[in-house]
Amino acid sequence: MSKIDFSDKIYPSITGFTNSDWQSKLQEIEEFKITEVAVFLSLFDKKERNHLYKFLLKSSIKKIPLVHLRDDSDSKDVEFFVKNFQTECFNIHEGFFRFLDRWKGCWDKIYLEMNYDNTVIKDVDVEKIAGFCIDLSHLKTAIARGSEEASYILSKKWKMKIVCNHLNGFDYINNEDKHTITDLKDFDYLTTLPKDVFSKIIALEVYNSIKEQLEFKKYLVGLLDKYFESD
Repeated sequence: MSKIDFSDKIYPSITGFTNSDWQSKLQEIEEFKITEVAVFLSLFDKKERNHLYKFLLKSSIKKIPLVHLRDDSDSKDVEFFVKNFQTECFNIHEGFFRFLDRWKGCWDKIYLEMNYDNTVIKDVDVEKIAGFCIDLSHLKTAIARGSEEASYILSKKWKMKIVCNHLNGFDYINNEDKHTITDLKDFDYLTTLPKDVFSKIIALEVYNSIKEQLEFKKYLVGLLDKYFESD
């Protein structure tokens, strides 16, 4: 693939477990005058999401290119982000295919994120949706463990467009993804991945603060620019 301008493609993200997590990140977003972020709804139930949505509308955020959907979300969640933040990509897990009809009419914006448990659920049918959201550390873990997901993704990548990524760390000791970054070297695994799995929308999926995410972005831009110049 052609060289990516990573400074424009890597986005800090709203992530977390509790309301204080997203609230603190929104405060930082206002402080740093950030207008574009990704949002991970994975751990927020409907009540919490509705609370978050109200604050998103009042925030400095103008665009949210990627949203990680939760299994109890539906097409109304998709419509909210498309209408208010021009969201292009929504990712789901393999198990979500069992209730894909919840997002009927939105499948052209839905992308599959795979795990690394060495099983591809039989319900998965990527051709029904827009393609893959490649979680880069999941792919690294699948390759390291020889899991089925690695060959599945890499064999399908020419048929389905890869438009978005999740980016977090990799733990070489346990061969698994890492969402709280303690060392910038947690990102160095990225230079071992095929270059054509990197996309135009790369969302940081880490629990670290927005301030730390901005520092991570500086490191990642330098790391990936150098990697892509090494052809």
